[in-house]
Amino acid sequence: MKERAQELKAAAKKEEGEKAVLAKIAEMSEPDRSMAQRIHELMRANAPELTPRTWYGMPAYAKDDQVVCFFQSAQKFNTRYATLGFTDKAHLDDGNLWPVAFALKELSADEEAGVIALIKKAVR
Repeated sequence: MKERAQELKAAAKKEEGEKAVLAKIAEMSEPDRSMAQRIHELMRANAPELTPRTWYGMPAYAKDDQVVCFFQSAQKFNTRYATLGFTDKAHLDDGNLWPVAFALKELSADEEAGVIALIKKAVR
């Protein structure tokens, strides 16, 4: 019974996180809203083990309650581009120097392929 209670609690937490992320995305202006929505879809399709949640008011995706990646809209800090960022929990390590944030002005098929590759590498 304890296991089932934990499963129900985890499912409720995941559902709450999904709603919070979608609400934050809905608050964004274009083109950030469309990019954030597409990144959310890519996350759900390519890293279902990550749980959506908000992190400092941004859509984020966590594993074991630790944020792995997040989307920062351009309007949040009044910048000229949105950012797809990764925390130290992501497995992007490549030698002694590697990028952990990527500027996004638009999300075409080429960029989507790059995002998918990053997502898969981050959660391996």
